[in-house]
Amino acid sequence: MLKIFTAVCTVIVCFVASVSGSFADTYEAIKKRGKLVVGVKADYRPWGYRDPSGELVGLEIDMAKDLANSLAVELELVPVVGSNRMEFLNQEKIDIIIATMGDNMKRRKVVTMIEPNYYAGGTNIIASKAAGFEDWTDLKAQKVCGIQGAYYNRRVLQLYEIDLVAFKGVPEAVNALQQGSCLGFVYDNTWIEKTLAEGGEWDAYEMPFDTEDPSVWAIGVRHEDAESPFGLMVKGKVADWHRTGWLLEHEQKWGIKKSPFLVEMHEALKTRAR
Repeated sequence: MLKIFTAVCTVIVCFVASVSGSFADTYEAIKKRGKLVVGVKADYRPWGYRDPSGELVGLEIDMAKDLANSLAVELELVPVVGSNRMEFLNQEKIDIIIATMGDNMKRRKVVTMIEPNYYAGGTNIIASKAAGFEDWTDLKAQKVCGIQGAYYNRRVLQLYEIDLVAFKGVPEAVNALQQGSCLGFVYDNTWIEKTLAEGGEWDAYEMPFDTEDPSVWAIGVRHEDAESPFGLMVKGKVADWHRTGWLLEHEQKWGIKKSPFLVEMHEALKTRAR
């Protein structure tokens, strides 16, 4: 079972204490401009993607909207990908990252990961059933599509010696898979499960392996916002999403299979709040 971070009550206390003080830095900048700028995915259904009208929608979009509402400001969504989201944050093109970002020590050197984490995914592949894959070791020397900057690339390369063909975004990788340029696409199991559930053209594909290397996801802010009023507000908000079951409700709204991580976090924080 995934480890739950336990500093939630301290976070909430700190946030409550901070609201009586003077707000500064990112918080004041957001309030002054009247807008929160959030980096989100535009190609990761159902977390962040474009609907038929071109509007960005998804669970993480709902999270961004709820944060903006809490700040009483407008919301601007900026599409990001794995290879540029942290760069955009530190270049101040965005105020915050809510973009399926796995929490690891390498990334923590670049940005601050907000605790508690808000979700968890793992690594798997989507592949044609005709490929006949049964075990991860079947991928040795096989061309496998991937995403540039994905945290699991190095691990899969080292363990299974795949021939990784990395693309900038999901549409490019999916196109290569469907065109037969790759035999599989290594990615997050949550996206794969949702994609396979859509049926249609995906009926010929499967997720053949056990999911490996579970990784918690985090909202990212700049290091200077780690203990700032803005950072503390975001921490308190994530804790509240877990405590109230907001994330579980929105997971169901977007047709996502119930996450054991969200259930565990909800039960832990609901109990802690009593």
